[in-house]
Amino acid sequence: MTRIWNSVVGKLWVTILLLVSFVLFIFTVLMLEFLSNFNTQQAEKTLRQEATTIARIVNEHDSLAATESIINDILGEETNALISSKQGKIQYSLQEGLNQKEIREKIIQNHAFDKVYESDEPIVKEMLLPSTTDKEHMENYIVLASPINVDQKVHGAVFIYQSPDAVHRTTKETTKIVFLSAAIALVLTTFFAFFLSSRITSPLRKMREAAFEVAKGKFDSKVPVLSRDEIGQLATAFNQMGRQLKHHVEVINQEKEQLSSILTSMTDAVITFNRDRTILLSNPPAELLLQKWFLSKEDQSKPLPIAIYHMLEHVLDLEEELEEELEIDGAYYVISISPLYSAESVRGAVAVLRDKTEEHRLDKLRSDFIANVSHELRTPISMLQGYSEAILDGVVSSEEERNEMMRIIYDESQRMSRLVTDLLDLARMESGKMRLYLDDLSINQVFERMTQKFVQRGKEKGIEVSYETEFSDDARVHIDEDRIEQVVTNLVDNAIRHTASGGHVKVLADQYAGQVRIRIQDDGAGIPKEDLAYVFERFYKADKARTRGKGGTGLGLAIASNIINAHRGRITVESEVNVGTTFTFFLPLPDEI
Repeated sequence: MTRIWNSVVGKLWVTILLLVSFVLFIFTVLMLEFLSNFNTQQAEKTLRQEATTIARIVNEHDSLAATESIINDILGEETNALISSKQGKIQYSLQEGLNQKEIREKIIQNHAFDKVYESDEPIVKEMLLPSTTDKEHMENYIVLASPINVDQKVHGAVFIYQSPDAVHRTTKETTKIVFLSAAIALVLTTFFAFFLSSRITSPLRKMREAAFEVAKGKFDSKVPVLSRDEIGQLATAFNQMGRQLKHHVEVINQEKEQLSSILTSMTDAVITFNRDRTILLSNPPAELLLQKWFLSKEDQSKPLPIAIYHMLEHVLDLEEELEEELEIDGAYYVISISPLYSAESVRGAVAVLRDKTEEHRLDKLRSDFIANVSHELRTPISMLQGYSEAILDGVVSSEEERNEMMRIIYDESQRMSRLVTDLLDLARMESGKMRLYLDDLSINQVFERMTQKFVQRGKEKGIEVSYETEFSDDARVHIDEDRIEQVVTNLVDNAIRHTASGGHVKVLADQYAGQVRIRIQDDGAGIPKEDLAYVFERFYKADKARTRGKGGTGLGLAIASNIINAHRGRITVESEVNVGTTFTFFLPLPDEI
C-alpha cells in the first residue's frame, strides 16, 4: 500500500479521483437545488391552474353542491381546498387527513390573505401548518388564495393548499437518481483513472530501469517508443540522451588527447606544480626554458629563477591568481600562475610563461618613432616661437627683416603641415584604409606630365630633368593617378635635392618582366650600401643632413612604398656613394597590353 502511495500511479489516481469527486459534489448540490426549486415552481403552477378553474366553476353555478364532484375531479392528489364566501367564514371544505380544523383556522385567520376578498389577484404564500399525516408534526405548505365572484365589491375566495409529501417524494426520487449517477460516475472514474495512470507510468517505469542501466555506464540501453505523445517524446529524448552521453564521453576522451597535443604544441611555456612546489607536468617550450635556466644558473638545485618561486609561494599560500612581468637574463616574460583546486582545497598551481621580448622591441620602436616625430617638430616649433617673439617684441628694425622672418615662419609652418599630413597618410595606408581610384591612363602622357613639373625647378638649380620612354603613345596603365603622382613627385624631388648643379635627373619608362617599370635616376651624392635596406622605414636617415637641412620629413619613401604595394607592385633602390641613386618601381600592365 505504501508503495502505491509513493508511486506516480497512486498519485495520479488519487489526484484524478479527488478532482472528479469534487466536481461531482458541486454538480450534485447544484442539481438538487435546481430540482427542488423546479418542483416547487411546478407545484405552485398547478395550484394556480386548479384555483382558477375552481373559481370559474363556482362563478358559473349557484349551488356548491352541484360543483362538489367537479371540484373533486379537478383537485390533484393530496391537494385540499377551502371556499369562503366572505372573510372568516368557510362555505365549503374539501380536506383529507389529520388536523383539518387547525389547518382551516390558520389559513382563514392569516391576515396575509385579507386582500384577496377585495382584489382580483391571487395570493401565494408558504405556511407552516400541522401535518395531515402526523398529528404532532408541522410542515411547510404552499397555500394559494384565488378570488371568486370578483364582480362584487366584497367577494369570496377559494383556498387551495397542497401537502408537501408529493413534492418531497418527487425530490427524493430525483435525489436517488442523482446520487446513483454520481456513484456510477465515481466508480467509472476510479477505474479509468487507475487504468490511465498505469498506462502513463508503464513507459516511465521502463525509463527508470533504463536510467539505472545508463548510470552503470551502459549507454546503449534504449526505451521502446510506443506512442507519439509526450511520453513517447520523452522516451525518444531519453534514447537521444543515451547516445549523446556516449558521444560526450568519447569526445571527453578525445579532448583529453587533444589537450595533451595542444600543450605539446603550444608556443607558450606551461608548467604544472604540485602542492610541494615540485614540477608535475611541462610542455616542450617549458622544457626548453627550464633547460636554459638550469644551464645558466650557478645554483642548480632549483631549476626555476627565484622570482618565479616567490610568485608560486604567493599563489599557493593565498589561493589567488597572480600575473606579473619579469626580466630574466635579459629576456622579458609575462608569467601567470593560477591555483589548481581539488574540491575546495588547492592541490597545486599552473604557470603560463609568455616571451614578451619581441613585443618589448616593438614598443621600443614605437617610442623611437614618437621621439623622431617630436624631434622633427621641435625645430620648426622653436623657429616659429623664436621669430614670432622677435616680431612681437619689436626686435625687427626694418621691413625687409620683418618680411624675412614672416617668410621663415611660413616655411616652417608648411614644413610642420607636411609632416603631419605625411604621418596621417602613412597611418591610413598602413591600417589598410587607403582607397584607390583606379583608371586606365596613357603611360607616356601621365609620367611625362609629372616630370615636366620639375623641369623649371631643375633649371633653377642647374640640373637637367628629362623623361625617356620605350612605350608607344597608346600604351596604358591601370593606376590611381594622384597617388602615383605623389610617388613620382617624392622621388624626383629627392633626386633634385641631393644632386649637385650640373647633374642629371631622368625618369625612364619601359616594360620589364610583363610590368611597367619606372626608374628615377640621379647622379647625386648616393646612399651608403649599409643603409639601403632601411631607406623605406619611417624617419630613417643615412645622413641627417640629407633631409632636415633640405626640408624633408623622413616619411616620403615610406609613403611611396605603401602606395606602390597598394597597386600590387614593388619598389626597389640601387645606389652608390658619389655616383648616383636609382629608385625603381613596378606596376602591373592591363590585360590588353
